[in-house]
Amino acid sequence: MLTIRQKGDFSKLTKYLIKAKEVAKFDSVLAKYGQRGIDALSKATPVDTGLTASSWYYEIEKGDKGVSIVFYNSNVNRGICIAVILQYGHGTRNGGWVEGRDYINPALQPIFNEIAEAAWKEVTEL
Repeated sequence: MLTIRQKGDFSKLTKYLIKAKEVAKFDSVLAKYGQRGIDALSKATPVDTGLTASSWYYEIEKGDKGVSIVFYNSNVNRGICIAVILQYGHGTRNGGWVEGRDYINPALQPIFNEIAEAAWKEVTEL
């Protein structure tokens, strides 16, 4: 005779699956805002050749504490991201300094505000 006994329930599994479903839903929402961020950054980036402006991309990163949109720029020259030196400034070969221009924060702030508004709406409508 074979007897199988089970104690407990599947509440932890159920909770995990519900959370995974919510994260998957949030991914598509973040993708929409990710593209809006790329558009805003591309328009706001100072243009010389246009390479930096056209080199923005984003990734949605999932971690233990949630989901994030991370913006990147792939225009790198001699190991230095050009978008970063445009933002913060840089030294020149002859010892001079080129002042940076804060273009990233003003471009992304409206997007962040939209995300916060949408998240708040989602939370308060539960």
